[in-house]
Amino acid sequence: MVSRVLVPVDGSEMGEHALEYALEVFPDGDITVLHVVGGPSPMWGEAAGLALADDIQEKANELAASAFERAEEIAAENDQEISTTVQLGHPARVIVNRAEDYDTVVIGAHGGTLADRLIVGNVAETVFRRSPVPVIVVR
Repeated sequence: MVSRVLVPVDGSEMGEHALEYALEVFPDGDITVLHVVGGPSPMWGEAAGLALADDIQEKANELAASAFERAEEIAAENDQEISTTVQLGHPARVIVNRAEDYDTVVIGAHGGTLADRLIVGNVAETVFRRSPVPVIVVR
């Protein structure tokens, strides 16, 4: 029985579809929405601003705010509650490490901009291959 579900989101439509799927398939599940902000680096686009922030965690929370607002809207539309968390690091690594605490991961097939996909690689594929729990990839 699946009771704890991790749903990584990046603000993309695919992330939203993954959350909608998780809410539909696991209506009684404890669903946690995770947003990963890459560590300070010029290769991480928006997250490069972290390097200049006085409080990196506060800045990461700001970067995740719009994705979480949309996730809360989707949950409310489904009359369900979710919890949210933001972490710093390489998205695939963080997701795989967090997966140990869940029964399954529901992730969008791809997300972000084309540039993000070229630089970061295929996060969903990496999570699918390395996760210690089952992964559902939503298209």
